[in-house]
Amino acid sequence: MRAVVTGGARGIGAVVADRLAADGFEVVTLDLDGAGGSVPCDIGDPVQVRGAAETVGPVDVLVNNAGIWRFAALEDVSPEDFDAVMRTNVAGAFHCIQAFGTPMLARGGGAIVNMISIAAPLADPGVGAYSASKAALLALTRQVAVEWGPRGVRCNAVGPGLVPTPGTSFYDDPEVRRVRADAVPLRRLGTPNDIADVVSFLVSPQSAYVTGQAIYVDGGVSQTLMELLPKPGGRTWAPAAGSGPS
Repeated sequence: MRAVVTGGARGIGAVVADRLAADGFEVVTLDLDGAGGSVPCDIGDPVQVRGAAETVGPVDVLVNNAGIWRFAALEDVSPEDFDAVMRTNVAGAFHCIQAFGTPMLARGGGAIVNMISIAAPLADPGVGAYSASKAALLALTRQVAVEWGPRGVRCNAVGPGLVPTPGTSFYDDPEVRRVRADAVPLRRLGTPNDIADVVSFLVSPQSAYVTGQAIYVDGGVSQTLMELLPKPGGRTWAPAAGSGPS
């Protein structure tokens, strides 16, 4: 079995690649600069993606992990930054789905996982085009599931929550880590291993009847909206004494 992980040279992508290798896959990673033995590929360029697919050959699994962000208030987002985010996060995933997924159709099976974010269903001020790009990728996930399911190809999405990686330097501040962890119902930040565990499930036979789904690996943080709202009489929710796990 062979798997391709885009953006697999570092961060979540590298951990996902290691997990799939431990699961028995021959793993090939694609990365922009070819770091860490990855196949160099700008996924926003369909010619480069087709070339990479020809080099790698048929695969059983595709994990579209590569993504970029250009955070800014909407009024400050330049056309160039908007295009760059959409080119990588949406068009890049689409190019990979076509190049690596179409041969899956001919063989009658395969699994695709698209890395979205809790920003896909939730508006997040100041992230520019990022939320829009991940929402588009979620829609693409569902489209692939519906169109390719009858031909044996499954497609699902994984949405990481608050997960420190080498690309999220703001987590270097201990106070930021503490405040964010305290906002998560499970009271901790996520790890790349948390994400890799779910990807591993979604490409395995154990998820053979799962397609078109988005699993948010976020410790419950995406479900906390009502906790932020005032309660009648000014009350706030708190667990009763002794009601927690022993």
